[in-house]
Formats: sequence, C-alpha cells, structure tokens
Amino acid sequence: MMGKIAVIGTLGVSLLAGISLYYLQVYAYYDEVEPIQEVRIHLAASTGESFEYVPVNAFQGIDSTSSPIRYRACFEIELDQRVMAETFSIYEQAEPLVAPNWFGCFDAEAIGDALENEQAVAFLGTENIQYGIDRVIAVFDDGRAVSWQQINECGEVVFDGDPAPDHCPTPPES
Repeated sequence: MMGKIAVIGTLGVSLLAGISLYYLQVYAYYDEVEPIQEVRIHLAASTGESFEYVPVNAFQGIDSTSSPIRYRACFEIELDQRVMAETFSIYEQAEPLVAPNWFGCFDAEAIGDALENEQAVAFLGTENIQYGIDRVIAVFDDGRAVSWQQINECGEVVFDGDPAPDHCPTPPES
C-alpha cells in the first residue's frame, strides 16, 4: 500500500512540475507589447549610415525580459517592398524564430518559406539592439510584415566565450 501511495505521489508531483514548466516556457514570461500612440518601426538605411522610422498599422507584439530573442511582432506596412529594398538594408541571414502557438500571427516556418521563395524580404531594423542581437523586419509583397530579434555573427562568437572578431563592436564587460 505504501508503494502505491509513493508512486501516485511521485506521478502527481511530476505532472504538476511538467504543467508548471510548460506554462513558464509558453506563457509566463511573455508580455504583450502595448503600442504607444503611433507605432513606428526603425529601419537601417542601405548606406549603413542612418536609419528611418516608418509608420505601421495593426501592430501586435510580444516580448520578454527573460531573453532578448523572445521579441515577436506582426503589423502592416504601407511602403512598397521593392522601394524598401532600394532604400533600406537587406538582412541576408534572416532566420525567423518560433513564436508561442498562442501568438497566431507569427508563423516562423511560413515566414522562412516566404523569405526563401522571395515572397518576403528581410531588412535590418536595428543592429545590436542589445549586444549581439539584431532586430529583423520581414516584409511580404502584400504589405504584411513581421519582426523578431536574432543573434548576429558577433553575438554567436562572443556568447560561445570566444573573443569578438575585429569587425565587431567591443562586447560589454559582463
């Protein structure tokens, strides 16, 4: 009898721990990004020397203080994708990161396919928004757009514990 109680207790604690871990990973650390008045995104100019704020509509976003790469956003942009490609810096190594299932407007696999099939173009939003992290904006040919943050080349090297390459900014002390 004591063995059955121990097994049931262990299973109960394991189930509770599993549910808690799932909730913490998928829901707990995300906050909805509340737009402040007019929402504008930051895009780097193709010259690399300046940036421009571009107004957007229908903004939905999530973010987390637990990790700089948990940011995701969906919105509409009124600029033509071809004009943007002439004006703003293309982000060649764009790799959309998976969002929680409950944030339905962001489908990383569909975004990746659209980028690969040239139905969307990725632009650099902000380089090193936090050291080693770039904000990327992908714009579809129908005006839909999404944004996420991903680790850049400098971040990959430094986060692995290696010294920053010469072309990278100096990493922070910590």
